[in-house]
Amino acid sequence: MAVFIGQKAPDFTANTTKGPLVFSSLKGKWVLLFSHPADFTPVCTTEFMAFSNRYEDFRKLGVELIGLSVDSIYSHIAWLKDIKEHYGIEIPFPVIADIDKEVARLYNVLDEKVGGTVRGVFIIDPDQVVRWMVYYPAEVGRSMDEIIRVIKAFQFNWKNKLATPANWKEGEAGIQGAPTSFADALKREKEEGAERWYLKRVKA
Repeated sequence: MAVFIGQKAPDFTANTTKGPLVFSSLKGKWVLLFSHPADFTPVCTTEFMAFSNRYEDFRKLGVELIGLSVDSIYSHIAWLKDIKEHYGIEIPFPVIADIDKEVARLYNVLDEKVGGTVRGVFIIDPDQVVRWMVYYPAEVGRSMDEIIRVIKAFQFNWKNKLATPANWKEGEAGIQGAPTSFADALKREKEEGAERWYLKRVKA
């Protein structure tokens, strides 16, 4: 099964470091589901600390964080305990122990050759529709600033029904959809904020 942008996020029930989780119970909330290759690996450790350091920023945006790998619950516990003891950082979000690889397969983040998860990120809206998905190679860590920027862009779109331009940042203008008829294109050219008939910036 493949996951596509714009489709319903697959539901699942899984064991996590915070107890059992039924994904559909999070309906009405923004969710960031991210997978990591393995516990006790260097890049993943820095990412988990980075997600934790920005946890309050995600919470202010109403976003639930969920980690995922095919490691066991005991491996997760030992790894999170090690991070807390050696770096003083407590991981505040649940981490799925997907030992049967069911969730990994649902979200197409399982590397069947090695049997582990790849570095994937999914932003899922309150209607539980997949809005964004991206995969990183094992050797490249994720950018928290970019993930948060994308979440803010989706929430801007959700509230204002406006798209966002390249390099958009919070507080900047959005973009109105292009006209779909010749008459509307001529009308658009005369509207305030229209740079071209197909490009109009709007301050929300």
